[in-house]
Amino acid sequence: MQQVNVNVQAPMGPPKSKATAALLAFFLGGFGAHNFYLGYSLRGGLQLGLWVFSLVTILFGIGALGIFALGIWVFIEFILILMGSGGYETDAFGRPLV
Repeated sequence: MQQVNVNVQAPMGPPKSKATAALLAFFLGGFGAHNFYLGYSLRGGLQLGLWVFSLVTILFGIGALGIFALGIWVFIEFILILMGSGGYETDAFGRPLV
């Protein structure tokens, strides 16, 4: 029996924009929009989930802490995107940001 090697790669789309990612982080960072844009679905989902959880629990006083933590998290990612470091020099598929 012959062994067949098949090298399947995802199609390479156009590179993602660092400016777009930074703007998404600045304006819609609490929703994880910048991470979804760059292909980091888990990270974006966690940010969106924390935002929803915080919104629901804000009446109990817990939500304010979640919003504060999310704000710090997003601000740090915004700076990392601008600097092109901390994993934000490429998108989730290894393509450099332009």
